[in-house]
Amino acid sequence: MFQFTYHTPTKVVFGKDTKQQTGRLVKETGCRRVLIHYGGGSAERSGLLAQIRASLESEGISYVELGGVVPNPRLSLVYEGIELCRREKVDFLLAVGGGSVIDSCKAIGYGLTNEGDVWDFYEHTRQASACMPVGVVLTIAAAGSEMSNSSVITKDEGMVKRGYNNDICRPVFAVMDPVLTMTLPAYQTACGCTDILMHTMERYFTNGGNMELTDAIAEALMRTVLTNALILKKDPDNYDARAEILWAGSLSHNGLTGCGNDGGDFATHGLEHEIGGMFDVAHGAGLAAVWGSWARYVLKDCMPRFSKFARNVMGVAQQGSEEEIALKGIEAMEDFYRSIDMPTNMRELGIAPTEEQMKTMAHMCSLAAGGCKGSARKLYEEDMLEIYRMAL
Repeated sequence: MFQFTYHTPTKVVFGKDTKQQTGRLVKETGCRRVLIHYGGGSAERSGLLAQIRASLESEGISYVELGGVVPNPRLSLVYEGIELCRREKVDFLLAVGGGSVIDSCKAIGYGLTNEGDVWDFYEHTRQASACMPVGVVLTIAAAGSEMSNSSVITKDEGMVKRGYNNDICRPVFAVMDPVLTMTLPAYQTACGCTDILMHTMERYFTNGGNMELTDAIAEALMRTVLTNALILKKDPDNYDARAEILWAGSLSHNGLTGCGNDGGDFATHGLEHEIGGMFDVAHGAGLAAVWGSWARYVLKDCMPRFSKFARNVMGVAQQGSEEEIALKGIEAMEDFYRSIDMPTNMRELGIAPTEEQMKTMAHMCSLAAGGCKGSARKLYEEDMLEIYRMAL
């Protein structure tokens, strides 16, 4: 195992009607002027924004609003948010939505508290020294950004998608009401479940040391998502299943399932970021489309982890060689993706990149990774290109 620091400062308020506590939670921070940041019109139509406004007003907290966040959140809106908050003297950022809204809030927070261009942090040319406090009212179980140190932003020019991790952006609080996720379309729910699984698998498929306890937590989390994703496909209003998935999303990406390993693989995420940047696809679906090809490509370099995953998570019977068991585990996961209408290759995702486009994605992925990425196996540009080819 590796030494680790586990840092999770976010206060979680979980359960029905917890959104009504938002104003009190903001007031506890000592902040007085809030940006309510959100995505499309559904937050307004559902009445959620009205309830958030009322909660803030009841505590004497003023606010301004900025909507328009889209999947693969754009840098242009981050810039707009920074300007708005400076003009309005905002001192707290409230994300009402899912991972895209939270990530956009975090980027605004960096931009408000650091000199220069906020995009520098996502290009990794310098480090942020501070971030304005962020709170979350979560409406989608997926990204885990409500407890994580991660933020992913897409630069409009060239649609370049980049992530930046820093503990200073972890939200102060996260209000998590499973009822708020019941209005999600089935496709978004499935994409979210896929992202939650991937955040856990990225930390599970590693070389060089793991903790048995951490493995057991990760395996239980994955089994929970597999079970409840299928329940939600048949019964999308099942509160208990929504609650299980919502909590799994937070635990999958707050660092818990990576304690004692080398920090995780995250090559699949890197590969998807280039797909998402070039084709603007849903993040979870893009991950599912490339994962099986990545898994087969790195399998022989990480065989014990894959065979353990096959047995302990996918329930593969211990018959055959270790490689045969491991392959059955990969196939079982792909079968699960299909069962919730997720793609297992790029054509099923609805895209068919040309050879030149795949070369561009591989090159950009390599650049973003600083030359190579991965723990199950170190991947270089030529490896990334071959995985894209396999995923076509």
